[in-house]
Amino acid sequence: MRKLFLVLTVFVLTGANLSAQELNARVNINYSQIESPKTETFTKLQTTIEEFLNNHKWTEIAFRENEKIQCNFNITVSEHNVSENTFKCTLLMTSNRPVFNSSYNTVCYSVNDKEFVFKFSEFDQIEYQENQIDNNLVALLAYYAYMIIGMDLDTMSPKGGTSCFQTAENIVSAGQNLDFPGWKAFSDASNRFGLLNDYLDGSMECMREFQYIYHRKGLDQMTENPDTARAAITEGLDLLLQAHKAKNMNRVAQLFTEYKRNELVNIYSGKGTTEEKNKAYDVLFAIDASQDQEWQKIKK
Repeated sequence: MRKLFLVLTVFVLTGANLSAQELNARVNINYSQIESPKTETFTKLQTTIEEFLNNHKWTEIAFRENEKIQCNFNITVSEHNVSENTFKCTLLMTSNRPVFNSSYNTVCYSVNDKEFVFKFSEFDQIEYQENQIDNNLVALLAYYAYMIIGMDLDTMSPKGGTSCFQTAENIVSAGQNLDFPGWKAFSDASNRFGLLNDYLDGSMECMREFQYIYHRKGLDQMTENPDTARAAITEGLDLLLQAHKAKNMNRVAQLFTEYKRNELVNIYSGKGTTEEKNKAYDVLFAIDASQDQEWQKIKK
């Protein structure tokens, strides 16, 4: 597991074993909804996206090969306009983080982007230039690359992903000038602008603090001292609830409970004190009452 803490931001690229790249992304393109697809185009699209995500150096942090962030980009194509080279897709993206002293990987970040729309032809070569973003596929992939890395770093050190989120924010700003959905300010609280804007809001610092507590003081300590680790997570739930209440209509805390749902249940089901179980249930029910059937398992 990576030992990326406060020194992370000043790490330099040294040593023969270090790699500049941060991501190990796997890309799957599902084009079963497309009639008579030109398979070469979709094969090239998959290869292009994987190479772009994995071969670009996104930060100045040194990652060894076994430290790369594992992530999956599952892209479902619903429309492909051949004459205009446009793709209308849904992206289900999940990134994982290893848990210290275990073989377990926890979901670190997950989104379901239903406005993953872009132009691409099989002869396109895509390149990211921070100061010149005029290609929506480049903007989408760069945005998610920085969000993945930022979320991962936030779990390693308090607010460790700030610089990555700031770069993602710059990409969102550039996206305002692109004629594609998902970027526009205040058009949808759950779009790329809305979620990042909420996460970086000052009132959401409690959420970022919780991310660190949950992963470093909780999950990473679970093998050696499960009771202490569970107690840290339980105490940290106050911060999660605070984030939920901090800003009207924000979905940051609920999104966390969605991709951590099974894990949260497993932390308490059959384990922990009655007080811990009751507190966890109360907080999670307050954040997403629609999952009460799952939250009830915590009390068992």
